[in-house]
Amino acid sequence: MSSLHSIRHVLRKAAVPAVGAALAFSITVTIATPAAASGSYSGRAYVYGSGEVNDDFDDEGVVNVTTHRSSNVTCLWQTILWAHGYLPSSGIDGIFGDQTDAATRKFQADKGLVADGSAGRNSWTKAGDRIRQIDNQNGWLFVVYYGVTGSRSPYGSHDFVLQRSPDGNYRFYPPQDGGPYWASYNSRTC
Repeated sequence: MSSLHSIRHVLRKAAVPAVGAALAFSITVTIATPAAASGSYSGRAYVYGSGEVNDDFDDEGVVNVTTHRSSNVTCLWQTILWAHGYLPSSGIDGIFGDQTDAATRKFQADKGLVADGSAGRNSWTKAGDRIRQIDNQNGWLFVVYYGVTGSRSPYGSHDFVLQRSPDGNYRFYPPQDGGPYWASYNSRTC
C-alpha cells in the first residue's frame, strides 16, 4: 500500500510541472505561428482559394473604413469596384476611404445586400460570382474577373486578371499600374 501511495505522490508532484510545461509550449507555438489576418473568416493573411475558383472569395475577410483600411486586399476590393463601374481607376490606392465606402454601398444596394459600406462575406461572395479560371501554368491558375458590361457610371466597366499560386494565395493586376500585387490583409504595396 505504501508503494501505491508513493507512486501517487510522485505523479501529483510531476503533474504540476508537466501541465505548466505543456501550457508554456502551447503559448510558444501560438506566438510562433505566422500572423493571421484579423477580420478574415479564413484566418489567412492573403485572399486564398483551393479547388475550383468559383467559390474562392466566399470566405474572405472584412474590409472597411476601420478593418484592413490600408491593405492590398482593400486595393483588390477597389479594383472589383472599378470593374463594376463604381470607382475610377484613380480611386484604386489601397486605402478604404469615403469614396470606396460610397462605391461599396452602391455595389451592395445593386446586389440586394445590406448597404453598410463594409465589404464582408456577402459582398465578397457576390464579387466572386464574376471570376473564371482561364489557364493553368504549372499550378499557377490564371483567373479573369469579368466586370459588368454596359456603363452604370462615367467610369464604365472593365475586366482584370488575377493569379492563384500553387499554394492558393491570390495576386492581382489593377488597371492603373500593372502589378502583380499579393492580395494581403497585412500590408499595402499597391
